[in-house]
Amino acid sequence: MNGILIIAHAPLASALRDCALHVFPDCAAGVQAVDVLPDEDPEASLTRAQQAMHRLGTEQILVLSDVFGATPCNVAQKLGDGVTTRLVAGANLPMLLRSVCYRHESLEALATRAQTGGAQGIMPVGCTAPQNQTGQRNHAPGHHDHQQ
Repeated sequence: MNGILIIAHAPLASALRDCALHVFPDCAAGVQAVDVLPDEDPEASLTRAQQAMHRLGTEQILVLSDVFGATPCNVAQKLGDGVTTRLVAGANLPMLLRSVCYRHESLEALATRAQTGGAQGIMPVGCTAPQNQTGQRNHAPGHHDHQQ
């Protein structure tokens, strides 16, 4: 099974991991996070990321980073060889959740699923009733809503 490493600006990497564990508590061993601290030497971030990769204990790792071209992504690019690792930038929660669900697939397929999941998780939402709800209120007879 593939490992997942999140490298992002602090505290986003840890927050994304915590959210994934909220939904899939059994994925803890397969998902690691490295928060890149402000003003941290990139070499120190790289060392911590390498340690996190080692803790995953898997041969193939999907690396998710927040912003292409920023320090976390630049550090992530130094981690892999493109064969045993794949890097996808633009990490968001839908991307991570999709990745956790499909960790058993090939690394190439997993990277594609991550990218697709991240993109499909972005959508405009209008000012309408919440999804799957009618928006109608059921009140007792004689009840009146008052605005202040």
